[in-house]
Amino acid sequence: MLELFPDTAEIRDGVLWVGGVSTVDLVGEHGTPLVVYCEETIRAAARSWRSGAPDATIVYGTKAFPNAAIMRLLWEEGVGADVSTLGEMQYAKAAGIPPATWIVHGNNKSDEELRFAAEHDAWLVVMDEPGEVERCVEAGVKRVLLRITPGVEADTHEKIMTGHLGSKFGVPLEDAAEVVERARAAGLEMAGLHVHLGSQLADDSAVHAALDGLAAFTSSLSWAPAVIDAGGGLAIRYAPDDPAVPTPEEYARAVATGVAARWPDAQVIFEPGRSLVGRAALTLYTVGVVKRSGPTTWVAVDGGMSDNPRPALYGARYSALVANRAGDAPTATVAVCGKHCESGDVLIERVELARPERGDLLAVPATGAYALSMASNYNALPRPAALLVGDTGTRVIRQREPNIG
Repeated sequence: MLELFPDTAEIRDGVLWVGGVSTVDLVGEHGTPLVVYCEETIRAAARSWRSGAPDATIVYGTKAFPNAAIMRLLWEEGVGADVSTLGEMQYAKAAGIPPATWIVHGNNKSDEELRFAAEHDAWLVVMDEPGEVERCVEAGVKRVLLRITPGVEADTHEKIMTGHLGSKFGVPLEDAAEVVERARAAGLEMAGLHVHLGSQLADDSAVHAALDGLAAFTSSLSWAPAVIDAGGGLAIRYAPDDPAVPTPEEYARAVATGVAARWPDAQVIFEPGRSLVGRAALTLYTVGVVKRSGPTTWVAVDGGMSDNPRPALYGARYSALVANRAGDAPTATVAVCGKHCESGDVLIERVELARPERGDLLAVPATGAYALSMASNYNALPRPAALLVGDTGTRVIRQREPNIG
């Protein structure tokens, strides 16, 4: 079970600790729900990506969790920023990440966003549709990539799949040649191509299939792209029975080798988000009501779909541990729900726990990506605080919202 938690997670005297701090003590000071990020785990993930592809450029998929402290830490490890809105660019700026390392995305970029990218001389703007050629020129953008929709269906949930035909993202291969030529004729530096197939990719097979399509396309144009952006999407494990996934080092090496085989002189870019911060965090909740309803024992916690909408949104699976009795053996099979007015507010449909009681502390691992970043104030619940724990101590990196009044 601990392998799902951050690298520093351990059980001391029956209590879950992370980053050298007791989770019980953290909750005593900061309350619940509480998201705790481990600095050592984030740095290790960044170094694993860089080790697998030392010559590649790694940029953080900010959408996973936009936070200046986390992004500043990643920049210390040489990781730039993949940004898709004005807000995300402002996070990157606040974190001190140089615009020369920004990759600017978006399927519906506003004129303001394009101007902001141009004024800050962002490294690359990824054009997502043919009309962006003229809009990039007008905004003063200099260097661009073209996002390709390769028609490859990755083995992942349909709501986080992005490379299939009919996707709202990118330009189909049959339309791409005209866009490339028009961008070059308009005076844009057409640096290369971008492809991203979706999230939770458990291997590199779909990426290689997409690269095959891109290679045939560039060969037909007699054009060698200077940059191939292979996107992100590498999976993490959320539950003990999830299959093993490649390490960032293994995945980066395999994809970078595939790019080099097709375009020997191209610079490779990766845009990881989940695999940098997902396993680095856990969410702590306080158990409230425990009750039996038909065949199900429900354990209700003081958060739910407002701080983590992924289970309700697309059936994401999680596991859990009773953090204040982490050494106790599991004796009960329960479902974990939130406190919201929705039957779909279920965080975990089935998990074996040491029998929970009111006041217990529940720890849910692997909540560092796409939880707080998609959080809401449903039922007027304030969004949780987030902490960063590590050698430099414990820091609040996101304040708990006040109650709305």
